[in-house]
Amino acid sequence: MRVIAGTARGRKLLSVSGQAIRPITDRVKKSLFDILGERVVDALFLDLFAGTGSVGIEALSRGARRAVFVERSRQALRVIGENLKTTGLADRAQVVNADAFKFLNRAFDEKFDIIYMAPPQYKGLWARMLLALDGRELLSHEGLIIAQMHPKEFVALNLKSLQLTDQRQYGSTLLCFYAILSTFPNSAIL
Repeated sequence: MRVIAGTARGRKLLSVSGQAIRPITDRVKKSLFDILGERVVDALFLDLFAGTGSVGIEALSRGARRAVFVERSRQALRVIGENLKTTGLADRAQVVNADAFKFLNRAFDEKFDIIYMAPPQYKGLWARMLLALDGRELLSHEGLIIAQMHPKEFVALNLKSLQLTDQRQYGSTLLCFYAILSTFPNSAIL
């Protein structure tokens, strides 16, 4: 696992041992950031269920203004800290030791431009988190929420303020992109 592009390009990242954390593959990460393109530059990025921090670190390396990493595993928190030191990106990062759902109960001064979540598989956590984010007004007007899951986990959700705008499958990884409903008024909800 490595940083693919930007200021920390080529730096190797530590991983977390065990099966509880499933890091994103370089292929999927490259595709994700190819899709996001320039919207990452100067973005406020939220990495929920951060694991190794690979996705948020990639965002910082590609020019995100700041990234917030939310993780509750102590081992993963240590790895995120080491990965931020290795890449030299710690000064623009905030690492939060918290349950992702409890984290959402905080007051926020700014809205996030990109929210990325890759919760443990087969527990319905991605859907619960998306429902928790729906209507919370944590996303900037043209922001995106990206949920990573196994394709078998996907179900259509009855959302009030968010809509599914795109899905991309890479083998056993599915990325679902959600935006604020008013941002794409002519798009059909998938």
